[in-house]
Amino acid sequence: MTPPGPPRGDASSSGADRRRPARAVTAADLPANATRPDPARADAPTAGPARRCPRPTKEQLAAAADKLLPDLLAPGLDVLFVGINPGLWSAATGWHFARPGNRFWPALHRGGFTPRLLHPSEQDELPALGLGITNMVARASARADELSAEELVTGAELLTGKVRRYRPRWVAVVGVTAYRIGFARPRAGFGPQPDRLGPARLWVLPNPSGLNAHFTAESLGAAFGELRAAAGAAR
Repeated sequence: MTPPGPPRGDASSSGADRRRPARAVTAADLPANATRPDPARADAPTAGPARRCPRPTKEQLAAAADKLLPDLLAPGLDVLFVGINPGLWSAATGWHFARPGNRFWPALHRGGFTPRLLHPSEQDELPALGLGITNMVARASARADELSAEELVTGAELLTGKVRRYRPRWVAVVGVTAYRIGFARPRAGFGPQPDRLGPARLWVLPNPSGLNAHFTAESLGAAFGELRAAAGAAR
């Protein structure tokens, strides 16, 4: 049977040695009139770095294709979130789920994982909260549907190795289609999974991309909250 195609949606990091790691964009890299994120947006942080972080230019986004984004890992995390692959914004800035309109960070806060809404540039605060981020596929692309099924299968194998090494309690794959393809579970749904990944329990969350119209900000937050409750109860 022909395997299902790769997932659609916004792309959200190991790979070939020829690829260059992403370098974070700084204000010195950008023109003085570069557009800043709008603090009035519903998904923008209320204070701090959100108002100071410049947007990457079109040239920087184009150059970010196929770059790698470092994992955010530590031993013994409570939850390791697994994106599909880095988007161009993430590869250009060095921040996971960085594209404006991606709802990962608001959902993380709504779900009770963070005490306040974090900006992607504050991602280094997550390990202290028992949280980490990696990706099924390392290379950055404009959209997740640019990935092949083979890349997702290989990514699942690499993820298993990371989990065995770092031993998080829960692994949450952010995107059901990527999970179905990568782990050969075509009927998998959202929520807890019957399988384990090494020592970790498995959970599947909706893709927080703004292109995923099946979930609102509220329903995404509720889905993340279910994982938060389960992870806390299983301590």
